[in-house]
Amino acid sequence: MEPTGKTVVVVGATGLRGRVVTRHLLSSGWQVRTLTRDPGGAPARDLASTGAQMEDIDSLIAAAQGAYGMFSVQPTVGSPGAGPGFSADDEVRWGINVAEAARAAGIEHFVFTSVAGADRHGSETLPQNLISKWHIEQHIAKLGLPATILRQVSFMENFTGGYALQGGALATALAPEVPQQIMAVDDVGFVTSLVLSRPEKWNGRAVALAAVELTPVQITAASESTLGHRLPYVRIPIEAIRALSEDFAFANEWLNERRG
Repeated sequence: MEPTGKTVVVVGATGLRGRVVTRHLLSSGWQVRTLTRDPGGAPARDLASTGAQMEDIDSLIAAAQGAYGMFSVQPTVGSPGAGPGFSADDEVRWGINVAEAARAAGIEHFVFTSVAGADRHGSETLPQNLISKWHIEQHIAKLGLPATILRQVSFMENFTGGYALQGGALATALAPEVPQQIMAVDDVGFVTSLVLSRPEKWNGRAVALAAVELTPVQITAASESTLGHRLPYVRIPIEAIRALSEDFAFANEWLNERRG
């Protein structure tokens, strides 16, 4: 499909995924309409974003009118874009509202970023972020939206932030010997642009996205080589994580059981 003259609405455009998706779409020739919860913020001004209230479907419908496609991403509990007091129920409600707006506005291709393993709901006990994404996926299916679901694994960038890099070491609660599937955030932008340009192949599909599978020790070694100095791996006791968040602790335990 030639994107010339066609518009894609990017919801969550000032977040990490939203920014890379916007960049890839623009470089591929799409017109992009970006939505953010805070149109007055600096990132939003840089993107010339449109304000849309995630609690107000009418404002989302108005923002989506006339567009061909829509990219939807919601923050999860504890993520930088979540804000204080943000809950799993908020995430599900926002995701459902965006999907409802897409249907009302007649969006022809809807792309939702879910998470790898969300489709296991009902077959085992899952971390809360997988359950939330599954509920949104199910609502998209119920609406009959022409959609592509991208079930992504954890991001490489998670290992480069202040949470993981502490005191000259890479520190997480992940078992050092257990392989983890990871990918770069930029890959989401590339795949989204590809998916929207080939609706005959991708519309109606749900696909898992991963780039490589590495243990935390291997990730540390690769980072150490790039940085040019020693970077030991330190495992944070799971009880220290649980003291901060039961959900986050459970998510780490789930990953450590190597449910690949």
